[in-house]
Amino acid sequence: MTTHALAGALADDGRRRIFAAIVLGATSATQVAERTDLPARVVLTGVRRLADAGLVTDVGGALAADEASLRAAARDSRPADDTDPAADPVLRTFLRGDVLVGLPAQPKRRRVLLTHIAQRSFEPGTRYPERAVDEALKTWCAAGGSDHATLRRYLVDERLLTREHGIYQRA
Repeated sequence: MTTHALAGALADDGRRRIFAAIVLGATSATQVAERTDLPARVVLTGVRRLADAGLVTDVGGALAADEASLRAAARDSRPADDTDPAADPVLRTFLRGDVLVGLPAQPKRRRVLLTHIAQRSFEPGTRYPERAVDEALKTWCAAGGSDHATLRRYLVDERLLTREHGIYQRA
C-alpha cells in the first residue's frame, strides 16, 4: 500500500466512517451500515475500495482492519532522510530528504539551507537558463514549503547564484 493509495482510500468521508466502524468492531457490512447510517450499497462499495487499498480484510467472513498492511505502509512510507543525523539541525528541521518543508525566518538559518540547496542543485561554473533553474528548484518545493520563484530570489539575494541576462550560475 502506498501513501497515495492510503490517502485516496480515506479521502471520502463515507469511507472514513466505514473504516472507523470496522476498526471499532463492526465485522459485517450490515453492522457497518447500522453504525454509520450509510446505505448498504455505499457500505459495500466503500468496503471494496478499502480492501483494494489494503486497509480492510475479510477474514473468514468477518471484516477487520489489515493491521499488518498498515504497519508496512507506515514503515515503508517514511520520508527518506538522507541528511546525516550529525548534520546541521537546520537541514533536519527544514528538509525531508530532498524536499523543503519550510523556510527559516532567521537569515543565518536560511543561508545554511540555501547553501545546501545550491550545492545539491547546481554545478559550479555551469550556466543555467531560468527555466532550468526553475525546474531544479520545483523539486525542492514539492511539499509546499515554499515556491520555486521565492527560492530562486533568495539564492540570488544571498549571492549563491548569480544572474545575468536570464542566465544563472552558481557562485
